Amino acid sequence: MAALYEGYTLCGLAPAQNLLSSGIQGVEAERDSDHVIVTDSTRSVTLYKVSDQKPLSSWTVKQGQTLTCSAVYNSQTKEYVAVSDGKVSSDIWRVHCVAGGEPVVLFQRGAVRLLDSLLSAPQQSIEEVLAQEEVIRWSTNIVTESQQVVIFTTEQKGDHFLYLHRLNPNTLQRYRLEREEPGLFPLSFSASCRDKHIRLLYLYPNGHVYQSIVSVRGLGADEGAQALLVPRSLLLALPVGEGLLKAASAHVLDDAHVAVVGVPHPSAGAGKDFLCIWNTNFQTLQAGKEMAGKIYGQLWSYSNKLFIPHGKTLSVIPYEWPKSSLASALGKLRQAKTEESKAPTSVPSWNNILHEEKASRTVDTRKTRANHKSQSAPSISNDHILQLIKTAPVEEVQKEVEVFLSRADVQGLQPSVGQLALTLVFRSLDDPAFYTPRSLAQLVHTRCLCHSVCPDLVLLALERKDYFLCRLCLQFFPDIPEAVTCACLKAFISIPDVDAEKVSVEPDGVAFMESLMAREHGPLGLQNGFSPASMEVDRSDGLGVGGTRAEDKEKTSTPTEQICPVGLHKAVLLNEILQTAYSDSFLLPHLKDLSSQHVLLFLQYLQFLYLKYSQDAFPQTHGLRSPSLTQIMDWVCLLLDAHFTVLVMTPEAKGLLLNLHSFVKSQVRLVSELGKIEGSLQELNKMKVKKDVGQYSIEVIELF
Repeated sequence: MAALYEGYTLCGLAPAQNLLSSGIQGVEAERDSDHVIVTDSTRSVTLYKVSDQKPLSSWTVKQGQTLTCSAVYNSQTKEYVAVSDGKVSSDIWRVHCVAGGEPVVLFQRGAVRLLDSLLSAPQQSIEEVLAQEEVIRWSTNIVTESQQVVIFTTEQKGDHFLYLHRLNPNTLQRYRLEREEPGLFPLSFSASCRDKHIRLLYLYPNGHVYQSIVSVRGLGADEGAQALLVPRSLLLALPVGEGLLKAASAHVLDDAHVAVVGVPHPSAGAGKDFLCIWNTNFQTLQAGKEMAGKIYGQLWSYSNKLFIPHGKTLSVIPYEWPKSSLASALGKLRQAKTEESKAPTSVPSWNNILHEEKASRTVDTRKTRANHKSQSAPSISNDHILQLIKTAPVEEVQKEVEVFLSRADVQGLQPSVGQLALTLVFRSLDDPAFYTPRSLAQLVHTRCLCHSVCPDLVLLALERKDYFLCRLCLQFFPDIPEAVTCACLKAFISIPDVDAEKVSVEPDGVAFMESLMAREHGPLGLQNGFSPASMEVDRSDGLGVGGTRAEDKEKTSTPTEQICPVGLHKAVLLNEILQTAYSDSFLLPHLKDLSSQHVLLFLQYLQFLYLKYSQDAFPQTHGLRSPSLTQIMDWVCLLLDAHFTVLVMTPEAKGLLLNLHSFVKSQVRLVSELGKIEGSLQELNKMKVKKDVGQYSIEVIELF
């Protein structure tokens, strides 16, 4: 199933005075997948490194000049090509350049030239291809069969035409597109190529997305001949709410997926613009994300990233999609599981679904009888339950949702699950007296939801202090934004231990923490890479200032670090935070919002975990949901990066920082020792084992 991940701002916008334009002429790919060129509507071209969201270089034309089309990068010469004031020997519409190809110039009257041939003879005459009153509306350039093809559409007196101009040899194909309802003209175009055919996708204001397919090897058009009518097929009928779309765009992602921006979400109603990914093969909504601010109807896609101007920013939205199949479109394709996660037993495999009838004849257990009973019960329509959620009391809603989800084909209801969650969340936000925690938890357990589909779910759970639901979302949602992760951390660490014990948590997480806490007063023993006896040496080595050796010994004689600083259930909630995926650069700014008291408490808990993990006597926890040592150390580093200045100035943090320093030194020593024995281990690995061995023993040595 396609997914939209948390976006970020690439740059701000300076919209034109009429507020109808974003102020951006184009976004073009540069040398690799992490660099793009942004051309504004006036005088500037800026090169950005996308992952860092920062400009690397910028160029501006002279005062009084303007850039008339977006700049492109010529990978052959490592140069940038831009057009100012629109002319070389005739008015230029656009310059196109594909990776590894030579730049191509498209003139406003339809002529096409390679850039090198144009620069070698700039005064050459440029023919007029288009008829009178015919103007270009959109263009692009693709490579097929090692040959460049310039594709552009035109408009003349309400009719729209498609042109395909092949280079070397030069051939031109001209087609006429079918008309839509009177007065409706395409809002956007997008093109792709597959199997020697050009696939043109175009979106109308009524929400209809059409597809026209033409052959690259079609016959050239004779001068003055009538354009051939190209057939079209309706791919999608998108919801438009009240009225017609004014600024929207559809972009082809692959043969089965289309990204659409500026169209209302099917479950959100009118008034809100979304970025959505649709599966055109099965007519299903795969992912959705609300876009704040004005939508300008512009959309670019490079290297699995969508670039969208909206409001006052140009945003980058990463996305991904699996190979299109009915299973993934309907949510019946099982997601990849980590070792800690458990697959819900209620999700059947495709093989089981296909052979369910055959299996029911041979095995008639109590579970299958219950399924048969639910199937024979009157089915509840999706529209009926959505209307019920908007008006019915909590008890009735929870009962109907439970009946709805008890149907055997629940995984075939993936779009419905998203609509149910959105409707429940919207009513809960509007009505403080309405909240259905049981229903929302059941919807999350179906694994048909993600944060992009229902972005307000976690925030609603935090608002209602439903930490059980927060934990479920952190566990099952693969696209939790860093800001939401930090909000959950702040909420979890602020809960009093007494209140946290009332929160329902996962038994595996409780069993893991109980195994740690049961050893709080047990023998410490020798630890992997670290022992408390070495702390005195570590502290005295450059950092143990401001106290006598006797005072340090007294401090280390009482290992308060071996006592968990938080309660059992609170620790389980914090462990869920440690296991949530994140990006360092996006999480770090949000961690700075934590108070110094919360940072100290969290670091003390991480110190407790580290010490327990470092003990050789610590039992293995395979099969239990628990954070890894790497995750613990990563969070320690993040917290120190975000609050180091404050911690250094806090007297209560001195001992903690000294301990953390000793942890780092111990890890450095461990890595150094492992490096010393690396050669010996490699030689042991190369040794040939004798085949005839009468007796043997197996010993497992865990180095880290």
